[in-house]
Amino acid sequence: MLRTPGAWTFLLPGFLARQPFAMLTIGIVLLVEHTTGSYGTAGAVSATAGVSMALFAPQSGKLADRFGQAAVLLPGILVHASAIGLLITLALMHAPLWALFVAAVPAGASVPQIGPMVRARWATKLDGSPLMTTAAAFESVTDEFTFVIGPVLATALCAGVHPAAGLIAEGSLTVVGGLLFAAQRATQPQPSLAAAGAAIDGEERRSALSVPGVRVLAAVFLGIGAVFGGMQVSMTAFTQEIGEPGINGLLYGVFAAGNMMAGIACGAIHWRRGPQQRLLIAYPLLTLATAPLWAAHAVPLLGGLGLLVGLCIAPALITGYTLVESLVPASSRTEAFTWLTGAVALGQAAAATTAGQLADGFGSHAGFTVPLIGTGLALIVLLSLRGQLTPASTGRVAGSSAAGTAKAQSDGDAQGGVGHRVTVSVD
Repeated sequence: MLRTPGAWTFLLPGFLARQPFAMLTIGIVLLVEHTTGSYGTAGAVSATAGVSMALFAPQSGKLADRFGQAAVLLPGILVHASAIGLLITLALMHAPLWALFVAAVPAGASVPQIGPMVRARWATKLDGSPLMTTAAAFESVTDEFTFVIGPVLATALCAGVHPAAGLIAEGSLTVVGGLLFAAQRATQPQPSLAAAGAAIDGEERRSALSVPGVRVLAAVFLGIGAVFGGMQVSMTAFTQEIGEPGINGLLYGVFAAGNMMAGIACGAIHWRRGPQQRLLIAYPLLTLATAPLWAAHAVPLLGGLGLLVGLCIAPALITGYTLVESLVPASSRTEAFTWLTGAVALGQAAAATTAGQLADGFGSHAGFTVPLIGTGLALIVLLSLRGQLTPASTGRVAGSSAAGTAKAQSDGDAQGGVGHRVTVSVD
């Protein structure tokens, strides 16, 4: 997969540009808590930015599909940097609370959707190739690695330099990484240049959300977001209850490590089952894994259960991203990926708020019921509407596979001067 021509030109700047995504919410929490003295206020402002991002991300993806990724990234980067600067200024000036909420909306809405854009580039490069599952796994591991590095970096800067240093770094990385990524125009998907409802090559262009299967996957990803949000808040509350807040990072690191290990395994396996079948197996297992969390009363037990949940998240997440590529036309891929990413963010924000309220009122064990409830409800939707996850035309998949083979052979012919040919066979 990594030998795909042009892959490294968007992978490296893409990795740099997606770091701010994991630094934003924790950076807001640390700064606002410092200036207001309230974790509740800080969490509410952070949740506002998260919800705003989830609601506006699909619109960004839709515009990227229509006009090109660079055309959306460049103005978005400037808006985001300005919004972050405004939020920092208002917080340090002890502005009224309503002003912080207002500033959090554009800060979240303008977050560059680098992850979905990278996935869209992989889908363009590997259309019809079995390596698409490997690419989805690779991106899942990269995302999880980002969420391990980003919060640690933001926390270290806020604690060791200045409470605003985390957000300053987030804005700076957004500008630098975003510009480098936007400059890689050769690998971006071709823009459709047509509004929804217009015809492209005889086929009407539709919003990705108009595809029933995308709506089902969005509900599935809301449940995955509930796991992330519920685990983060409940683990923090648990370690505070037992008087050892310092081990919170270790517990969450074990959870994240399980996700990363499962992601690597998913990318290495040659799957014989289709993505629909894999999702119908992986998601019930994730729901079952979250069931005993509320009963964990010791650190080793919670660490083991967190590892198990992490191991079950990656297969469901990766399969969902793999499946959506076969459900939507190429002209709507970026938008489709942003709907799923936004669903995770929305589920995470809702779960963090709910788990926080439950932990405050009934203890951390009550907060751990949120991942179970979130995935349980999503599982009901998945099982009830599983028929909508089948591509409308199996011919499209077969055609894509044939096209992928032909494209790979063509690439091999074009590289004949270096003495090798690439041939992709699809099982």
